[in-house]
Amino acid sequence: MQTNPEIGDSIVAAGISTNYHDHGEGPAVLLIHGSGPGVTAWANWRLTMPALSSRFRVIAPDMVGFGETRRPEGHHYSMQTWLAHLLGLLDALDIERAHVVGNSFGGALALALAIHAPERVGKLVLMGSAGVSFPITAGLDAVWGYEPSIDTMRALLDIFAFDRSRVTDELAKLRYEASIRPGYHEAFSRMFPAPRQRWVDALASDDEQIRRVAHETLIVHGRDDRVIPLETSLRLHALIERSQLHVFGQCGHWTQIEHAARFNRLVADHFSEADA
Repeated sequence: MQTNPEIGDSIVAAGISTNYHDHGEGPAVLLIHGSGPGVTAWANWRLTMPALSSRFRVIAPDMVGFGETRRPEGHHYSMQTWLAHLLGLLDALDIERAHVVGNSFGGALALALAIHAPERVGKLVLMGSAGVSFPITAGLDAVWGYEPSIDTMRALLDIFAFDRSRVTDELAKLRYEASIRPGYHEAFSRMFPAPRQRWVDALASDDEQIRRVAHETLIVHGRDDRVIPLETSLRLHALIERSQLHVFGQCGHWTQIEHAARFNRLVADHFSEADA
């Protein structure tokens, strides 16, 4: 009997054996996680999936290089290969079109998906999103430069959360143990080696391409985010004509955890509203 909640279903997407969670019925919603060390779809979206799955079919994959999805030998991690993985997953699940929610790194992928395959995306949610170029923060540099230890993981979680009471020794230990599972850190360390400003830029879409995004877009950011600066969402809001911006005060990079109930209502209402 499966007892690890991070392991869901398995399917081959773009030739990659992919771990994903599939809950609920209704219009499809694709959740794309961030790029923290040891992250999985379940860890990122554990408070989001139950709330949305009462109204939607929620699909949350471990992106290639993360979680329980297979890490092909010599795989080149890039925007192009991650996009191919996402499109391969939608194809494998026979989903023609899905609403998309992207967190941080996942926001950059969600935005790129809307740009390069607009017919596959319904409405869009970008949360604490990358996707435009910005001077790399000390917080993001620390996240991508992570070297495994419980103390280092604890320090990273302190960067993610505004409310430090959420960062317990138990949580740090769990996330550290996740980060050192076989193959996890080896793949992670290959994705964003120093100097890391180039990877911020590699995840950025061109301003003119972003201006052409016609999807209704909800942009969400924590005012006190130390990983992705609020300015990125202000810029995305200025570039995307059909966008709304919601800024949470007393919130770091964990909007979906620190303000879970409000975030879930915003997203569900955004996807439920008829197009204007």
